[in-house]
Amino acid sequence: MAIYIYDRPGWPGFRIDHAALAERLGAVRHVQGKLLGRMESLGFALREEANLRSLTEEILKSNEIEGEALDREQVRSSIARRLGMDIGALKPADRHVDGVVEMMLDATRHHARPLTKARLSGWHALLFPTGYSGMSRIAVGAWRTDASGPMQVISGPIGREHVHYQAPDAARIDAEMQAFLAWFNEPGGTDPVLKAGIAHLWFVTIHPFDDGNGRIARAIADLQLARSENSAQRFYSMSAQIREERKDYYDRLEATQRGDLDITPWLDWFLGCLGRAFTGAETMLEAVLAKARFWERHAATLLNDRQRMMVLKLLDGFEGKLTTTKWAKIAHCSPDTALRDIDDLIQAGILVRDAAGGRSTSYSLCY
Repeated sequence: MAIYIYDRPGWPGFRIDHAALAERLGAVRHVQGKLLGRMESLGFALREEANLRSLTEEILKSNEIEGEALDREQVRSSIARRLGMDIGALKPADRHVDGVVEMMLDATRHHARPLTKARLSGWHALLFPTGYSGMSRIAVGAWRTDASGPMQVISGPIGREHVHYQAPDAARIDAEMQAFLAWFNEPGGTDPVLKAGIAHLWFVTIHPFDDGNGRIARAIADLQLARSENSAQRFYSMSAQIREERKDYYDRLEATQRGDLDITPWLDWFLGCLGRAFTGAETMLEAVLAKARFWERHAATLLNDRQRMMVLKLLDGFEGKLTTTKWAKIAHCSPDTALRDIDDLIQAGILVRDAAGGRSTSYSLCY
């Protein structure tokens, strides 16, 4: 008896009830078009800023889904450096962060290029530049083997593990991936947005690598969504929305991979999640516009390098409260210099003292 979808007769001939998805797909495509139209109405600089924010969130959240936290400033700086954007002081990024950024930019900026085994292998090598996943040595840029046993997705303590999913035998991978890549690169046919959802599911079900399959599956979906929009710029983050719905995401995957070839419920969830990602983009857009209005108001204000750097950090979402001590530490200056910088910004109407005073005095931007 077949336990997983890939052992069902007819695999990978997925069944989709297009009539059941028509209304949701139409609504999602409508909102997608409105979002793209709104972004096109913005100036070049604002679109670049929105793209930078969205890509940063996409990379951070895709890794968070897998339990890996990346440094936001490193990710943001690595993206800006590759896009040729001036965002002030750039924080050096380690080669792992640079690799993750390279993969995502290749997927989105070069979405028209065919997806090939060599390209996927290159992405995998970028994700694991040291050849290790944690403390484990892995085969980098190559399909997995079953040398250490079957590939399983497991949770729970040792001795009481729960197997959520077991991938196809390694001997099947080459043929499975040939079929997947031939379908993915074939033009026409399936609606481009639906194709992103199918590709995500199909790739992660094959699970061709030792590690990184979830991140690569989401990059493939982003590539296909970029194709659906014919745009290299990203104005929303699907991974950020998946991160918000992570439990449901894994539950839906497991149910689909243990089900039959009817993947309509998975696509219904995928479209709903994508629609919610579009809604989340409105928050991002408002932040971009608020930042633009801020600089317009203060265009005549002269700022030194420290002040400009700290204001940029506040505009981009400073974590926690800004205090004189934090300013001095981040800007590499004395507390007295930090206090003078802050007082000047208060006089210019850029900063305001928060309600609490004394030793706990903190400061916020005055929008």
